Amino acid sequence: MALRETTDVTIRPLSAALGAEILGIDLSRPIDEATFATIHRLFLDHSLILLRDQHFSPEQHIAFSRRFGDLAIHIFDQFLLPGHPEILRVSNKRKNGALIGLADAGKYWHSDLAYMKRPSLGSILYSLEIPPEGGNTLFANMTRAYDTLSHDMKARLEGLTAVNRVAEGRRTSADGRILMSKAQLAKTPDVVHPVIRTHPETGRKSLYVSQSHTDRIVGMDEDGGRALIRELVAHATRPDNIYTHLWRPHDVLMWDNRCTMHRVSPYDRRRRRHMHRTTIEGDVPV
Repeated sequence: MALRETTDVTIRPLSAALGAEILGIDLSRPIDEATFATIHRLFLDHSLILLRDQHFSPEQHIAFSRRFGDLAIHIFDQFLLPGHPEILRVSNKRKNGALIGLADAGKYWHSDLAYMKRPSLGSILYSLEIPPEGGNTLFANMTRAYDTLSHDMKARLEGLTAVNRVAEGRRTSADGRILMSKAQLAKTPDVVHPVIRTHPETGRKSLYVSQSHTDRIVGMDEDGGRALIRELVAHATRPDNIYTHLWRPHDVLMWDNRCTMHRVSPYDRRRRRHMHRTTIEGDVPV
């Protein structure tokens, strides 16, 4: 896609649905306030930003992330980077036979930490080792998904709320996922969020439901509510509403969890996929 100049940086749109690559920024070097303001604006405008060929330390990763807000310490504390608890290792690497990171992150469509009272504002993922095939990340634009709903569906959803909870696969071994401990589950009780969320910075409305975390619609019978959730997720994940990111080593990808959801495509688990992620704290959805 065509390159475009904007306030001293160059961007390349990633898809018609969402996303932009920012060129000419080196995150290992100091970023002045004017340049950061441009990066922040592009993040809000495109919901997802990509910076390729970055080589920075965990300290620099954390420092850049903190410019967007306070950082959350992930509930999977066994997978935090030693000495840098702000970084979650998303990895299938092992040490002494045990996984060092969250190897199965993102199997189903979700928005990060939607099961928390204050879900994540955004996530910044830094790729270090990438499998030769698969392991791509698909993103859905939930603002565009809302905008393309019918008038009748928008009216039906207005004012609805939903129960969001830790994915069932984290509670039981039914699908072979890494389980949360009783202590971790105790810290993540079910929460209620609006089905239509208003972005606190842009004012735009988005769908706020997901395959992984939205369990039921408040006030609806269980079957009817879950059927509505499936219908909304299917609408949001139509091909024309998706950007698929093909990872390269040293990509930095940041996405807005307030108006996107994502999932990871399958890959050969015998091949290494190793990344570092920071999570920016958000606010209570309204």
